[in-house]
Amino acid sequence: MSYFTDLGLAEPILRALATKGYTDPTPIQRQAIPALLEGRDLLGIAQTGTGKTAAFALPSIHRLLANPAPRPRRGCRMLVLSPTRELAAQIADNFRLYAKYVDIQVQTVFGGVPVGKQIANLSRGTDVLVATPGRLLDLVEQKALFLDEVEIFVLDEADQMMDLGFIKPLTRIANLLPKQRQSLFFSATMPDEIARLGKQFIVNPVKVEVAPQSTTAEKVGQYVTFIEQKEKQALLTLSLQKGLANGDIESCLVFTRTKHGADRVVRHLVAAGVEAAAIHGNKSQAQRTRALDGFRAGKVPVLVATDIAARGIDVPGVSAVFNFELPNVAEQYVHRIGRTARAGKGGLAISYCAPDEKAYLRDIQKLTGVVPASAPLPKDFVALAAKLPKAAAGGSGAEYSDDNRAGGRNRRTRENERKARGPRRHPDALVVRPGERAERPARPARPARDERPVRDERQPRSDHQPRNDRPQRTDRPQGERAQGGQNAGQRPQGQRNGGGNRQKSNTKRNAWQG
Repeated sequence: MSYFTDLGLAEPILRALATKGYTDPTPIQRQAIPALLEGRDLLGIAQTGTGKTAAFALPSIHRLLANPAPRPRRGCRMLVLSPTRELAAQIADNFRLYAKYVDIQVQTVFGGVPVGKQIANLSRGTDVLVATPGRLLDLVEQKALFLDEVEIFVLDEADQMMDLGFIKPLTRIANLLPKQRQSLFFSATMPDEIARLGKQFIVNPVKVEVAPQSTTAEKVGQYVTFIEQKEKQALLTLSLQKGLANGDIESCLVFTRTKHGADRVVRHLVAAGVEAAAIHGNKSQAQRTRALDGFRAGKVPVLVATDIAARGIDVPGVSAVFNFELPNVAEQYVHRIGRTARAGKGGLAISYCAPDEKAYLRDIQKLTGVVPASAPLPKDFVALAAKLPKAAAGGSGAEYSDDNRAGGRNRRTRENERKARGPRRHPDALVVRPGERAERPARPARPARDERPVRDERQPRSDHQPRNDRPQRTDRPQGERAQGGQNAGQRPQGQRNGGGNRQKSNTKRNAWQG
């Protein structure tokens, strides 16, 4: 018997949990599930990696089963909003896992994929819809989705949703939802100003807080290295080369503040022989999914990301997190290092702090109450950094693919080889080497005029008669033409063959002039 059984969850849900080996709920699950089974609104605050998804998914599935209803056409019974596509896909996968033995349909809606297929899937309705706000509103405006029959509304990572400028889309979505509904807010951090904004979406909520706000994972060893910005790349490359070689690092996440910075880091790592991939907002959905799947499968050990991957991405086995650039929002640091030390395991968080980032570090220390230990530069750092290969200039960064992993040639390699070969030339084309002068072959001399061949006179056909030798017609008077039927001397001025139109026009013109 497990605590899940004591809560009174439906038997198919307990069977699905037993299949995954879940017996002991986390603190957030122990406190949230009873209140949600009663139908109360809830504001849940817990540090990342503590099982917030199961805390709202399990009681929601139980309520949908306890109150059976047909799936609304072009609608849903439960709506879950997520700030990122990756988190939306992860939440949907967890729902399908927990609803493995029940007839609960789960669908996702987010950008980066064709909208036509999503419209077709929603035409018959669904039980649970996990979506990002942008694509959700697009479908609402196209009248492909209606939200007037939503029974449960969940906002995951609520502080980020509001902090990233989603407050207006969220307000529009809230106005489309029915007044009688159950609303759930979950997040790892909940500043006071964000909590005040959330009051317009939830009514008299039960507040569940299992850890102090903005606390970091207990088993994460936190270190900081003070270094110049231009030396960060060399330190990261050397640290990853050493850590991956001796087994201290199995897989790691590297966080940057900008998209182009993430691509630049990947290019340097790949040039140094470290398999890496980038994930950020400029990547297509297929590229982001491929990079994340490769990282989860262990095919690529280093994933470089912006803060798009700092929230809710559950990647097991992340042994280290590198803050290549400190976040300018202190709360993001909590979510970044929360990607490691998950499921009771230990982890490592190393931050590189440039002189202009010390203010960010002070904000992080004030928020978390933790002062990271100082980590010095490795010995002979300058000499080792000078030996690192240079990265290829330009481009959007290396992207993980099976060709790269197997030593094959990717698209950028083929382009570089094609540029090195130069433009294609005809085999007989003139080739000029650098430093040489182009000398075109001399044209053949034209023969003298008296040496040119004389063209033969054209011989007429046997039945051909020259024009001058044709017989002349004598059956009409002199000056009469073939058409018109009048003698030229009797024709009015301006009249031509066939013609009364010219005469009429002249008559009108003369009348107007007169």
